[in-house]
Amino acid sequence: MTYFLIIVLVILCALVVFSLIKGIVAFLKTTKIDLESGEGETVTEMQMMQNKAMFNRIKYQAMAIAVVALIAVVAGGSS
Repeated sequence: MTYFLIIVLVILCALVVFSLIKGIVAFLKTTKIDLESGEGETVTEMQMMQNKAMFNRIKYQAMAIAVVALIAVVAGGSS
């Protein structure tokens, strides 16, 4: 059971990193020129992408914390 939870934890950590990178890339695409040029549609689209990626990151982090807590419970119960 512990090995399965460790695999799940590694997958969740990878998803956290992926979501973080995706959010940073979306942030970098929202340049100062876009903001000043008044292209509101592009900026709004990029902001939505940032928000979605960062929300996913937080969701995966919460799930990873839950898995760590579950690993601690399982490891504590088996001793």
